[in-house]
Amino acid sequence: MYKFIFKPAFDILFSVLGIVFLFPLFFVLAMLLAIVNKGNNPFFCQRRPGKNGKVFNLIKFKTMTDDIDSEGNLLSDEKRLTKLGSFIRKTSLDEIPQLINILKTDMSFIGPRPLLVEYLPLYNDEQKKRHLIKPGITGWAQVNGRNAISWQKKLELDVWYVENISFLLDLKIIYLTFKKVTASEGINSTTHVTMEKFNGNN
Repeated sequence: MYKFIFKPAFDILFSVLGIVFLFPLFFVLAMLLAIVNKGNNPFFCQRRPGKNGKVFNLIKFKTMTDDIDSEGNLLSDEKRLTKLGSFIRKTSLDEIPQLINILKTDMSFIGPRPLLVEYLPLYNDEQKKRHLIKPGITGWAQVNGRNAISWQKKLELDVWYVENISFLLDLKIIYLTFKKVTASEGINSTTHVTMEKFNGNN
């Protein structure tokens, strides 16, 4: 009953409350990012797969500039990540716009993170189970390493959550998320500012 009735209801209720109470912060961050990003769009929008692989437009605050090299190619993530963007990432404030995704029922507060569409054909049958539920802003993999763990481990944790959803587990994830964000743990991989791309199971 929690999975099918109460969890979706909580998502709608708290997304509305979040949008109302966080709107001043949302507005200020959007203005600051627009300035830092030289007048460019302060939002990062990208197509991501949700429940059952249905694609939707994910919304986040844009923490990197669009700076390019002499050949027109984007600079590395490290060079495009601004000081403000780094702070926003460390505090997970870049996730605030996803409240809109939750209100639109594309996402949940808790669930496997929505990854890239290009990864869909790379999952094995077990890993595909992560798409049996809505993706979330935070999840079991995020509180157990986030970007600092391997892809195989991350996907394994996602599937474990799908198979063990409960109210108490979600409360635990919320508590651990606040703890992780406060300590700024696991934001980056061990070798990159952002997580390396998933290349399949080979």
